[in-house]
Amino acid sequence: MTGLRERLAAPEPAFGGWCTLGSQFSAELLGHVGFDYVCIDCQHGLIDYDAMWPMIQALRGTGAAPVVRVPFNQTHWPGKVLDAGAEGVIVPMVNTRDEAAAAAAACRYAPEGVRSFGPVRAGLLLGDDPPAVNRRVVCLVMIETVRAVENADEICSTPGVDGIYVGPADLAVSMTGSLAAMGSKEHADAIETVRLACDRHGVVPGIHTSGGAQAREYADAGFRMCTLTTDAAMLRSYAREQLGVARGAGPGSAGRGPYG
Repeated sequence: MTGLRERLAAPEPAFGGWCTLGSQFSAELLGHVGFDYVCIDCQHGLIDYDAMWPMIQALRGTGAAPVVRVPFNQTHWPGKVLDAGAEGVIVPMVNTRDEAAAAAAACRYAPEGVRSFGPVRAGLLLGDDPPAVNRRVVCLVMIETVRAVENADEICSTPGVDGIYVGPADLAVSMTGSLAAMGSKEHADAIETVRLACDRHGVVPGIHTSGGAQAREYADAGFRMCTLTTDAAMLRSYAREQLGVARGAGPGSAGRGPYG
């Protein structure tokens, strides 16, 4: 089975699904669709630890690499989700080099980091040799504020950071206090600033998108990791569309934001 690190190093971009619903079956369905990875969202999704690790378990049989977005940039969180079997961690709201360094250290065993050794479940999946595991896990930090964009070069050059995951919605809110900046030239320029910083420092540029068309656009622009909206957004969008057809009003309008 191809791991997340290998998928992100492949010539073609990696496309992913995103789980916000605390359902093993939801994760399993997305995994079987053919996504390269599926992220389980423990920050904004309705998913706690007890729901998260069985979702990772469900993904293991699908071919999609399991990724988890942790709630906070706190040392115990990345180690805990990696112990559950995640191959990659997405750490939100990273604004400085120091914060990026803390996230990277939390993902690695000593001497490269501060992750505590206790592979009760992870040892079955990624092994229990600390240097080998350090090379396999993937640390992705989120740039999603104006401050973080300004510090993009420092964040991207932080040892142990494997990639950047752009949060376009929070970036827009940081710029204007609302989502009004989404789609503006200033918003697009900020995203491109991050992508170029990733290229300069040899880390993976990733981004959350509103669907397949936008994911393709970002992939063509040089992003290596593109998420195609969320399970909740896909369910809501399709339900709205079909309800509109049933009522004779034509397909309902789909959500346009990164969360539907």
